Order: sequence, then structure tokens, then C-alpha cells
Amino acid sequence: MPGSATLLILAAGMGSRYGGLKQMDGFGPSGETLMDYSIHDALAAGFDKVVFVIRRDFEAGFRKVVGAKYESRVAVDYVFQALDELPAGFTVPAGRSKPWGTTHAIWCARHAVKTAFVSINGDDFYGKNAYRVVAKHLGAGTPDYCMVGYPVLRTLSDHGAVARAICQVDGQGLLQALVERLNLEKSGNTGRYVDETGSERVLAGNEVVSMNMWGFTPAVFDQLERRFTRFLSGPNLGAAECIVAVSVGELVAEGAARVRVLPTSDNWFGVTHANDKPGVMDTLRGMVARGDYPSPIWNPC
Repeated sequence: MPGSATLLILAAGMGSRYGGLKQMDGFGPSGETLMDYSIHDALAAGFDKVVFVIRRDFEAGFRKVVGAKYESRVAVDYVFQALDELPAGFTVPAGRSKPWGTTHAIWCARHAVKTAFVSINGDDFYGKNAYRVVAKHLGAGTPDYCMVGYPVLRTLSDHGAVARAICQVDGQGLLQALVERLNLEKSGNTGRYVDETGSERVLAGNEVVSMNMWGFTPAVFDQLERRFTRFLSGPNLGAAECIVAVSVGELVAEGAARVRVLPTSDNWFGVTHANDKPGVMDTLRGMVARGDYPSPIWNPC
């Protein structure tokens, strides 16, 4: 991949539905985290820096358990998603304790990321091909952003409802709009959700969804700051979050950004619910048995 590119890992999540810090949990045959596989695949695709977005309250444990494995292999940096890390003129509302969301998490990395970058969730598995197609896009030097798109049926949990951003893509592969759908769940060989009118909708199954694998240039930081500022200026913030899929959808609608949707042959999987863990572990054991990954994935330096 020509030039430098950064892997930005959003790892500050609370894991409320999972019941713990799943980004530090072991899933591979030798106790590998899902981030181990992401970093392995990103380095193979040509990324040369890793930036972790974490919370200060678990910094020491994260550096010891996660970060120390990579610091001799690749440039590593840490940034902190904190409630009081806000644009000028804003303060934390009384009673607010929930993180501000993925738009804010990416914006918090603005001082550490100076190259084109891909942003991912720390508790998701995206696959080798996904990193290759993003690396190819970023290496072309285009100002267009990108997103890896997955068919929705490859992303639903067997153990509960999930939220997904369903994408509208034009004939040239450009993102036209995203609609965040809550409470998507499997239904036989397809899926379903309840829309804003209360009506049940059945999915075709091949709808493209965002799983928060975004390719950006540093120009996005100012754009996200403006979007986040508008969010903070709105009424009744409560526990609302500023979600990157929604922010990017608004940038596209305003004509402020073009986003190319990159198809991948990979399967996505993750651990939204605690009951997802055994299936993820079985899948990774199968990948290791086929020779897709070594185990342990990182040999001691």
C-alpha cells in the first residue's frame, strides 16, 4: 500500500449487553482477542500504525494485556474517549455518564492520526479481504471515503436483537443514504425489524449494512466536529449517542463527502451478546484448523 495508513480501533465501549469488556476478552484458541486478528490482518494489508481509543479507567490493564503485544511490531498510540473531551464552548450536562458515541470516539483521535486511516470496532471480526480492499482504496490517494459493506444476514445474532445501519448504494458503488434500524433479529432464513411507524418489516437478506469499518482521510475530523457540535446543540440529549453511521449519512446527504461502498467476500462476526461467544470461538478454531491463522497468532518477540 503506497504511503502510510493507520488502523484506528474503537475500544472504549462499555459492553453493557455483553456484560464486560469484550475488547479484552479471549476468543481464539490461544486466548487471542478479536483485536489480535484485526491487527494481524491490517498489518498484512500494509497498515503501519495502530491507534487505540480507550478509556482512562482501564488504561493500565489495556496497555499490559493488549498494547504491549504490538509495541515492538508496529507504531502504537493511545487516545482517550472522555466525557469532558468536547468542542470549545460545551460542558458535560448534569447527570450524563454514558459515552457520546462513535462519532465522538473517532474525533477524539484527531491529534494522533495524521494519515489516511480505517476505523473499526475493537470487538468485531472483519476478515482479511476487508483490510485489503480498504488498503487499496486508501492507497489510491482519492479524497473519497469508503465503507466495507456486508449483507445483513451475515451480521445478525442468533441470541438477540441488534442495531444495523442499512445502506442505499447507487449503481456506481457510492453510498447514497444510511438508515439506522434498531432491534433487527433473525427470522427463519431472513431477518425482520419494526420501523418507526411500528410496522414489522421483513428483510430480503442481501441488504448492505455498515459494520463500522470506515476508511477516511484526516479531513473527516473537522467534518465530524461540526456534526458533533450540532448534536450537542440539540435539545434533550439525555443518553443519546452521536453515531458515526448517522454522521456519515448526513455528510453524504449534504454533499460534503462521497463514500465508496466496498464489497467483501469475508464474513463479519462479533459478540453483541454473551451467548455469541461460543459460536465465535468455534469459528476461530475452524479458521486456525484450516490454516487461515496461526495459533498463537503472535509469537513472542
